[in-house]
Amino acid sequence: MSGVLDELRWRGLIENTTDEEALAKQLATSTTLYCGFDPTADSLHVGNLVPLLVLRRFQLHGHSPIALAGGATGSIGDPSGKSAERQLLARETLEENIAKVKVQLARLLNFETTTNPAQLLDNATWTADVSYLDFLRDIGKHFSVTMMVAKESVRTRMQDRESGISYTEFSYMLLQAFDFYHLRANYNCALQIGGSEQWGNITAGIDLSRKKLGATIFGLTLPLITNSDGSKFGKTAAGAVWLDPNKTSVYRFYQFWIRTDDRDAIRYLKYFTFLSQEAIRELEVKQNEAPERRIAQKALAKQMTTLIHGEAATQEAVKASEILFGGDLDGITETTFNDIINEVPSIVISKANLNQSYSLADLVVEAKLCPSKGQARKDIAGGGINLNNVRQSDPRKIVASKDLLFDRFILLRKGKKNYTLASFE
Repeated sequence: MSGVLDELRWRGLIENTTDEEALAKQLATSTTLYCGFDPTADSLHVGNLVPLLVLRRFQLHGHSPIALAGGATGSIGDPSGKSAERQLLARETLEENIAKVKVQLARLLNFETTTNPAQLLDNATWTADVSYLDFLRDIGKHFSVTMMVAKESVRTRMQDRESGISYTEFSYMLLQAFDFYHLRANYNCALQIGGSEQWGNITAGIDLSRKKLGATIFGLTLPLITNSDGSKFGKTAAGAVWLDPNKTSVYRFYQFWIRTDDRDAIRYLKYFTFLSQEAIRELEVKQNEAPERRIAQKALAKQMTTLIHGEAATQEAVKASEILFGGDLDGITETTFNDIINEVPSIVISKANLNQSYSLADLVVEAKLCPSKGQARKDIAGGGINLNNVRQSDPRKIVASKDLLFDRFILLRKGKKNYTLASFE
C-alpha cells in the first residue's frame, strides 16, 4: 500500500510532505485520506484533475478516499493562490453544484467497491449547527493571529494595499482546519492532500488535531501545474476546459490535450494518466524519434477523453479530429461537426443558388480557393479539390442539395490543408 508514494514520486506529483518517513509507515495499512474542492461552479475543470486523480491513485493502492465538497468553505472562498476575493454563492447554488459534480466524480473515483469505497462529503453538514461563539471558543482559541498572518496565502494578500484580505477570507484557514479535525475524529482520516498553495491550511489542520485529539496526521501537497511556456495549465483563449460536455464539448476537450506542447506531453502523461512506467517510457522513445507524429499527445488525449467521457465519445472525437486531415465524414454527428467548422474559414451562400447552373467551380471560386473558374476547373480535373473530403474529378459537376451535410453544409478542401466551409442558408 505504501508503494503509492513511490508511484507519486516517479510521476513528479509530490511537492511536500509533513513527515514522509512516518507517512510511509502509516500507508503500510489502509488509510483514509481526503482532498477538498470548492463547488464554485456546476462542473469540475481540468485544473481540478490532479488532486482528484491522486485520490484515485491512493484508492487503487487500497486506501479510502474522501472527496470533500466545500458547501461551507465554498461560501467563504479560499484566499490561497487568489489575488481577489471570490464572489459569495448562495447555499442553494452550492447544493446544485455539488449534485452535478458528484456525477463527474463517479468517473474518477469508485464509490461502489465494497473494500475501500470513495465517499463524497459536504462540510456544510458539520458546520451548519456550530454557532459563532462555539467556534471561536472551541476552535479559534487554538490559533494565534501571529501564526495565521505568517501563512504565505494570508501574507501575500495582506501585502496588496488595494484588495487586501477580508476577515471572511482570513477565517478560511480555521474552517479548513476544522474540516481535517472533524474528519479525523469521525472518519479516522489521517491524510490530507492538496495543491502546493494549500500547505498552510493543511498544516493548520494537523496542528488543530494534535492539540484537540493528540493525533498524528499528515499532509501531502502536489506541485502547481504550469505549461512549459510559463502559462497556467488548463486555461485557453476560450477560458477554462470543463469536464461537463455541455460547457466544453468532447471534441474540444480532446483537442485541448492533442495541442499539448511537445515539452509537456510526457510530463502530462505521468501527471494525468494511469499508464504504466513502461508504457510511458515507450511513448517517450517514440516521441523523441518522430515528434511530428505527436504520438504522446494522441495517447494523452485518448486516455483523458476516455476517462472523462467514455470510449464511444472518444472514438467520435478522434474521428472528428481526423476530418481536418482528410478523414471520412460518414457517421459524424451534427453536434461534433459544428465544433469542427469553427476551426476553418467559412462563407454563407443562399440556398437559392442550388440550381442546375451552380457548379462546383463556382463554389470553389466563391470560397476563394481558386482565383478564377478556369483555374478551379483545372484543379478539379487534376484531383486537387475535395467536396466533403471526397476527391472530385469532374470539372462540370453541379452542386445540388444532395451534396449538403445536415441539409446545410459543404466542406471544401484544396490540397491537403486549405479548407473552407460553405453554409447554405
